[in-house]
Order: sequence, then C-alpha cells, then structure tokens
Amino acid sequence: MATRNLVNIEAVSKSFGDRPLLDRVSLGVNAGERIAVVGRNGAGKSTLLHVLTGIENVNGGRVTVGSDVHVELVSQVDTPDPDATVASLVVPGRPIHEWAGDAQVRDVLTGLLGGFNDDLLNARVASMSGGERRRVQLAKALINDCDLLLLDEPTNHLDVDVISWLVDHLKARPKLAIVVVTHDRWFLDALCDRTWEVVLGKVEEYDGGYSAYVLAKAERDRQASSSEARRQNLLRKELAWLRRGAPARTTKPKFRIDAANELIENEPPPRNTTELLAFAGARLGKSVFELQDASMDVAGRTLLDRVNLNFGPGDRIGLLGANGAGKTSLIRVLLGELPPSQGKLITGVTVKPAYLSQHLEELNPSWRVLEAVEKVASRVELGKGRELTASQLCERLGFSADSQWTPVGDLSGGERRRLQLTRLLMGGPNVLVLDEPTNDFDVETLTALEDLLDSFAGTLIVISHDRYFLERVCDDTYALFGDQAITHLTGGVDEFISRRRSMRGHTVMSSRSGVSNESAVVVETSGLSAAERRIIEKDISRIERTLRKVDEEEATIHGKMAESANDHAFLAELTARLKELAMKRDELESAWMVSAESLN
Repeated sequence: MATRNLVNIEAVSKSFGDRPLLDRVSLGVNAGERIAVVGRNGAGKSTLLHVLTGIENVNGGRVTVGSDVHVELVSQVDTPDPDATVASLVVPGRPIHEWAGDAQVRDVLTGLLGGFNDDLLNARVASMSGGERRRVQLAKALINDCDLLLLDEPTNHLDVDVISWLVDHLKARPKLAIVVVTHDRWFLDALCDRTWEVVLGKVEEYDGGYSAYVLAKAERDRQASSSEARRQNLLRKELAWLRRGAPARTTKPKFRIDAANELIENEPPPRNTTELLAFAGARLGKSVFELQDASMDVAGRTLLDRVNLNFGPGDRIGLLGANGAGKTSLIRVLLGELPPSQGKLITGVTVKPAYLSQHLEELNPSWRVLEAVEKVASRVELGKGRELTASQLCERLGFSADSQWTPVGDLSGGERRRLQLTRLLMGGPNVLVLDEPTNDFDVETLTALEDLLDSFAGTLIVISHDRYFLERVCDDTYALFGDQAITHLTGGVDEFISRRRSMRGHTVMSSRSGVSNESAVVVETSGLSAAERRIIEKDISRIERTLRKVDEEEATIHGKMAESANDHAFLAELTARLKELAMKRDELESAWMVSAESLN
C-alpha cells in the first residue's frame, strides 16, 4: 500500500525584504515521517515550518496540502487570548464526561500538565509562565487529532523528564507525521528518522536522526573537500561522542567505551586546550563552594533545609530540577547573591566566578561586538610568549571577522547570548556557572561551546533542560526534587527521569486517596554514606583524568616518532617512555576497577 502524502512544496521561494530564506525548494512530507530540521539561526527553519502549513504566502512555487489533511503548528510565538482558559484552548466546548474517558486526552493532560482539576482547567493562560504556556500549547496540539504536527522549539522551557515523556508519547503515535525545529539534539536523535538541513536558501536531506546526520554530513564534506579544518574537527568530535554514548549511562570509563565501540580513527583532541587552561589560570584550593547545614527560603517557601554540599576544583556539575524547584536560587546562594536563611556558605579564597544568567546584560547598543569584548580585556596571556586576543575568542564562538564590527543593538537574541558568554570568558574565570546556556543557540554554536568547555580546567556548574548538553559537558549530576534536599544522582539524567516519574505516579495515587503530595516523596539511600560515595567518585574522576593525560602523551609520542624516524637514539627514548606509560595505564585501570566495584 502506497504511503499517504500529506504536504508537497514545489520550487518554493520565500524572502523577507531583500533577504532570500528559501530558494526554489522542493520537499514532501508523508504520513508517519519524523523529520528534524537543523541549520544556523536565521537560516529559515521556522519559515519552512510556516510554509508547510499551506497558509504562509510564498514568493514563488506551489504548496499543496491534502484536502483531508489536518495540520497543527506549535510555534515559538505565543499570544494567547487574555480571557482564554486552559479548558477553552485544550478541550474547547467538550463536556468533561466526554473527554475524561479518552485515554489519549488523559495521558496528555497528565504528562504535560500534571493531571487535571477545576483550578487548572479554569486557569487563565495569559497569566501563566512561559513554560506553563508552552505545555498548554503542546497539549492543545496533541489532543486535537492531526495528521501533521509542526513543532518549533517544542522543548523550550520544558523540564528534562517532560521532554522524555513527550518523546515517548510521540513514538506511541506512529501514524502522526512530525516536522520539528529544535536545538535539542537528544530530542532529535530519540524521535526523528530523517533530517533536513536549511543552508543558504536550500534544504539538504539526510536519512536518520541527528547522529546519522552528523556522520553523513562529515562524509559529504570530506568527499567534497568543502569544509574548513576547524569545522571538520567539530563534526568528527561530535561523531566520536555520539558513538561513545553518554558517560552518565554507563559504569564504564571513557577508555573502555572507546575500545568497546571502536571509535573512529584519529579523533582530534579538544581544540582549545591551551586557551581555556589559561582562563582557569587562578588556582583553586581544595574547596570551591561549601554549604554547611544551610537552609534556603524563597518567598516564604523552604526550598532547602540544613543541606551540606561541597563542590571542589575541577568538578563538572549538572543541576536538575523541576521549574520552580530552586535551581537558580541555589546558584545565587553559592555566588553570595542570596544569603542562606540558616547555616553558612564557605567560598574558596581564590574563586573567581563568572555567571551566565538567563537574563541578557544591558550593553551600549552602539558598541561593536569586538569593542564590547575588549571592554573586559583585549587579550589573555597563555604563557611561553603566546596569547589569545579578544578577536580570536569572538571567532571561537561564531563571530566572524566581519560580524565583530556589528553594533550590539543589531544583534539577535542568540547573538547577544553568545556575546555575553564571550565577555565572561574574557574575564578569566576559574569557576563557570551557566544557567540555561543553550537557550537561543543553534546546533553549530552548541557544538563549538561544548568543544570550548572540554578543556576548561576550572569548576563548571550547569543548569539546563538540554539533556545532550548536560551529558556532554558534565561528570556529575545533582537534583532538587522538592524534598528540601540536594540529591546526588550517580545514574545521571536517566535516574532523574526515573525518580520524577515515580514521584509523579505516587503523587497521582496519593491525591486520589486524599494523601498530601508532600508525604509522597521518598528518598532512597544506598549502603555507602554520601561522604564515602563522594570520595570514591572523586577518586574515579581523578583516575579518568589521569588516563586522558596518558592518552594525550601517548598520542604526542607517536607523532614525534613519526617525525623522527631516522633519529635512533631519540626513538629509543620515546619507546622507553611508551613502555612506562603502558605500565601506568595498567595500574590506573586496575585502580579504576577497584573503585568502580566499591560503588556497586
């Protein structure tokens, strides 16, 4: 039986002013297809979604939507009727006895809105937060049976566990066609089986989700010899990561994952090792941030009660929690902006933090990009006579030589976010605190940022709903579950999602039987104390860092051996050093196995 065609666009062109976004593009969407749309900010991804609705006017070509095809669009622009309620948008005109018996409606309301009651259904959407409105938008689209669902950044403002639920729900509806624009690479890889890349007015098609797209694109670029070395290195590093799998999902260390998965040959080292080591040049002591019996009250609510926490030098922490759980407030306490209501905060003497908040800093709109960065510093000394200029760092984060002369007032939200991060890095911090750093970034900028953070030698603390980013740059995960504690999750994001789902299910059961939601939270404990577990995990992290250094030294030696094939005395020295490193590797691997076993 032939696959049902839903939408076709033929030789479509679309411009805004004199700027072409789509140039004679021809595409089609069939029933059941799951298509990822990727490309740089401003490339025309959202425009393509609007064209697929059949409503958007185009400058040329033809858009054909089947006569019986129902299309739903969840856009980034959200302007609800001031008088609209959740019920009037999600189940308009339907009596409760009708939709409450529909399993799909109940699943959507429970998964996205946490259930349904009179207070929720009668709530005015205009008074809700951005995250709450996004959930209502999604619920409306999912409850209205459609043939084609167009999603523009659907994961913005959503918690990690809700994103996971959304993927599972969409997978359970195989007849529904989906075209999605998002910077959330985990979402794309988990859901999509085709990828469209919007680039220079054209749309290039790839089979598979995000990881398959990265592989195919790297191969296309290699064959065409059209990619510059820096961009190719980013793609190869990204592919290497995808093949390894996230460290948070395995008990194996990186060197065993690499061996097991036969990582692609010649994976490049982190590009900016020297540069970012210089940014963390101010040495950190034994402790960076320490909370002792600390409590945190915000707006009359106790979010943390007598918590003990210690983040040390080199820690790479991902911080998870539901919206409103207190993640940003915790960051403000650690940075000294908000005093704990009880207990105390101890900050390391040499700590020099930089905080990327969710709010864009106000800058003089007439400043040029480069000028704004040079207001912080014009260059960073790297040692041995080397330095990194403000212009070079701008280029690392996607500001070309020409765009560095753009006035700040002309920058988009994503560009201003990049500028804010560039200014922070130029200040030479040894502690980076990033609150939702992936907001407004396209995939290419995210891979560049991850590559940059790979070699940051200081302490990194990240709040993000972007699961891929968290697993890519963080070694440890902590969570706020609303139980007035901070929980260390050895199982990473997967454990967070599992616990949240368990709590949600328990909460639903409790509410039905009249039990308070507060009493439904149960925190499991392991045989090891938190302090003992932390010591062992720190030891494992230290061993893995040492193993990475062994890997790097071995690679350097092999390079020197290739360059000095005729210098037999030097070759003998290098060979002896390789043997020493091999013995050291064996010792480290044995130590790692002992430590890992003690955690199980």
